[in-house]
Amino acid sequence: MGGARAAGWVAAGLALGAGAGFCLYRLARGPRRSKRGLRSSESAEDLTNGSYDDILNAEQLQKLLYLLESTEDPVITERALVTLGNSAAFSGNQAIIRELGGIPVVGNKINSPNHSIKEKALNALNNLSVNVENQVKIKVQVLKLLVNLSENPAMTEGLLTAQVDSSFLSLFDGHTAQEILLRVLTLFQNINNCLRRGGLLAIRPPLPTGSLFSLLYGEDCVQKMKALVYHHDVEVREKVLTVIPGF
Repeated sequence: MGGARAAGWVAAGLALGAGAGFCLYRLARGPRRSKRGLRSSESAEDLTNGSYDDILNAEQLQKLLYLLESTEDPVITERALVTLGNSAAFSGNQAIIRELGGIPVVGNKINSPNHSIKEKALNALNNLSVNVENQVKIKVQVLKLLVNLSENPAMTEGLLTAQVDSSFLSLFDGHTAQEILLRVLTLFQNINNCLRRGGLLAIRPPLPTGSLFSLLYGEDCVQKMKALVYHHDVEVREKVLTVIPGF
């Protein structure tokens, strides 16, 4: 069940990245301000110990991202993600973190086996996704992970039963960026293949309304897939034709 629950969290994270308009997790401690500055002798770890409450600048955020990328200590990882999540609540920092290459650094933590780290990473991405320019990067980051998970039959149930907002289907629109569209079609193809190998594609077991399964195999998605058959991009059209037999 651990793998299924983890997959469910990530699938929910996809809805977040797609701009679903709802929050999956909330930080227990909101962003706070104070007048204390960062002393030159303080390290990146000092920024995460809960005693530093000022808004971080670009140099401090860069140190924090390096710490997050380099540490293997789960406690430090969690603290760094919480600090980044709080910092990302400010619009200026949302852009700075993106420009520093921070979205993939945070997004990679979604794959952590530690559920608390996974939650903190989704919190940070949730705040970062308020910035429109960040949304595309967050979609690609989360979709990449979902595609990898969908190749594993053991993860299929967790992905299909995850509750996902209906806005997920907007990823199948013809105007969606090609890279994202191909990834979401590959996700669909992988799920079809897993169901087919398990003999479930023809049976179609009933799953809850609002689940990823109900969205992918519902009439709205069928119509979107039919429209994509005429997409201007050849690679997209070919990918759609590999998925449609699954209906």
